[in-house]
Amino acid sequence: MPETTTINSSMSDEELIMMFQNGDPEAFEKLFLRYKQAIFHFIFRFCKNSETAQELTQDVFSKIITKSDTFRHDSRFSTWIYTIARNITIDHNRKMVHRREPSLDEKKQNGLSLLDTVESKTHQADRTAISNNLKSRILEAIDNLPEEQKEVFILREHNGLSFEEISEITNSKTGTVKSRMRYALESLRTALNEYKQYAKELS
Repeated sequence: MPETTTINSSMSDEELIMMFQNGDPEAFEKLFLRYKQAIFHFIFRFCKNSETAQELTQDVFSKIITKSDTFRHDSRFSTWIYTIARNITIDHNRKMVHRREPSLDEKKQNGLSLLDTVESKTHQADRTAISNNLKSRILEAIDNLPEEQKEVFILREHNGLSFEEISEITNSKTGTVKSRMRYALESLRTALNEYKQYAKELS
């Protein structure tokens, strides 16, 4: 009888997708648990709707199932799944662009953000208003970035991908990706300049 491999938490993404390609459904479940939240938050930042983001996230993992045999082991799994998520989100937004443009108020209402997973360690009442104001301003500044800069910023700062991975995902040169990140940071710094003192008070 062929040997079976026991799945454990130390296994790499690439090991797990190989096991799934070889018919192990538990390996896919492990990948799903590792990536579902990150993929959801990435998609949400561009579609601004929680229900839609959930549906598109399911589409991503459905595609992982049906197209798993197309994964080439000369690249990272994280690059592959974010490329799929990006393409699905772009296709969705292209279909929606002629229907309506999300308002700024809607962007603020939906709640999930780069900061959603970071719990505030400051509980003093006199800082709450400043903290909320700053978070709101940061999110607005990120949303107002040009799409290419916002995409790089989110993949880098929220999803923790390398510039090389982002380059592959966006089909752009690494130098171009770094430039977009630099411009994004400069834009955010300018937009948040008036909140420097607030940030110091929260540090």
